[in-house]
Amino acid sequence: MDLTAEQLLSIAKNYWRSDRYQHITQEQGPEGYRLEERWDEKLQKVDRWHAFLTDLKQELPGFTIGDGTATPDACFRCVAYPVKGRPLPPFDWVVVGCISILAPIYMMYGIEFERAGKVRLSSTVSFEPLPPQMRHPADVIARKIEATFGVTALPRELAETPVPLVVEWKEPPETTLFHALFSNQPESVP
Repeated sequence: MDLTAEQLLSIAKNYWRSDRYQHITQEQGPEGYRLEERWDEKLQKVDRWHAFLTDLKQELPGFTIGDGTATPDACFRCVAYPVKGRPLPPFDWVVVGCISILAPIYMMYGIEFERAGKVRLSSTVSFEPLPPQMRHPADVIARKIEATFGVTALPRELAETPVPLVVEWKEPPETTLFHALFSNQPESVP
């Protein structure tokens, strides 16, 4: 199912406000309650998500697979880190697959971390096209997401569409469909 930017914005408006009401009043508006209800509904089927992560471990034996899901994001997220012990580039990296709980779509992206010891100093998020070392695990995860959940990839161009919504602390003009349908902090992973 291919959804237009207008259709996706219409969906997102059900869960995010166009003003800072919640931040100013410290009260949750109806959009926030709808997002909570959506999470409650999706978490009823969390066993399917856990089975997906278990299966993914079989598909990517050279990677550590984890659950990067965090609320109030609007998605389930899986993370795939290359197994330590091999020669790694100067930046550690992770591939992230996220499935929206609001629309039948998913996205893949990568994050490169600069480190000082065990401390992450900075991170760079990459959407399509991913750096070469991230392509194989991203392709495997994408195929598995599509086969397991029957969702379609959201093209980068649509994901980067600006929206007039406040998603957590992300405000217009910086807010995009990606933030509203997936996460306002894509770089924040375990």
